[in-house]
Amino acid sequence: MAKENGAQRFMRATGKLRMIFGPANRSSLGHEMTEQNRQLLAMREAETAQWETMHRPDGSTYVVPRNPEDKSLR
Repeated sequence: MAKENGAQRFMRATGKLRMIFGPANRSSLGHEMTEQNRQLLAMREAETAQWETMHRPDGSTYVVPRNPEDKSLR
């Protein structure tokens, strides 16, 4: 059997992890946003804007509606 290169050894060593977690994402992060992605981002930002994060004295956090009477996005 031929000697394995580093990539082949890595793939063999992580085979069981890849079975559980799936393959790595290989797409680039520097691509242009499509119009559909822009609309989805705007919708997500509007959903996020309706909530406010509150901090407890012990350091934990929770979210509450900014305006409890506003039911537009819920």
